[in-house]
Amino acid sequence: MYKNLLVNIPTECSPRPVSDGAISLAARCKAQLDAVAVGHEVPNMPFLAEGGAAVATISKVEHEMALERAHAALSIFEAEAKGAGVVYSCRAITELQAEAAAILGATARLYDLSVVAQPDFGRDSFDSTLAQEILFQSGGPVLFMPHIFRGSFSAGRIGICWDGSRLAARAVRDSMPFLAGAETITVITINAESSVPADASAPHLERYLSRLGVPTKIDGVNTEKANIQSSILSLAADESIDLLVMGSYGHSRLKETVFGGVTRDMLESMTVPTLMSH
Repeated sequence: MYKNLLVNIPTECSPRPVSDGAISLAARCKAQLDAVAVGHEVPNMPFLAEGGAAVATISKVEHEMALERAHAALSIFEAEAKGAGVVYSCRAITELQAEAAAILGATARLYDLSVVAQPDFGRDSFDSTLAQEILFQSGGPVLFMPHIFRGSFSAGRIGICWDGSRLAARAVRDSMPFLAGAETITVITINAESSVPADASAPHLERYLSRLGVPTKIDGVNTEKANIQSSILSLAADESIDLLVMGSYGHSRLKETVFGGVTRDMLESMTVPTLMSH
């Protein structure tokens, strides 16, 4: 099971879903839980005409405001963590966006699992950018908690989004601590006959997972490309799935590239916690 967990506590939206999920997971795994909140700072280039003293004053005020936002978010997490009796630590970071993303990306590389909030693509939020950067820079699994999530995290019923790709296989291996303790596993395929390699088919995955001793079944769907995300979420609802596992496609937002279509659609509309690997 995961023993070292990192959670990024958002400062621009409610921290409750990600705090609830991370703390309940840490309690169940008896894991160390380290929380980081980033109060990002805004560059002061527009104010250079005011002179060095003015820029320094503005920078100091911006730094203090950013630090206050980070501590405020962490205080909510800390109150809940104390009540749950988990072993935790808190760290507040104040940096420009690129530096903050680099710090969190590097930090996450030494954890078994990172827990982040679902990105909000409808608003210009650094919380959303940072969650994506952790996924792309960490080199490990990232658990996204939906905005609607409340209460205790459970991974009893797991759905694996399987297309036979390298990224899907990476996600399966990264989620093995969850899979080994699951009650049921559903292998979800979309248009499998045309999209899944024969040597990495769903039946092959099912045989591989049979060694875990967990009841596993295959649920295949045929649909148009535009309906893939909605088909997965509909099946997840029908099967009462607690956790989805999938590979992520795309690249860093700070490098001015974008998520793969299905990955972005899933994160935008996710209704259950989703573990992704990149």
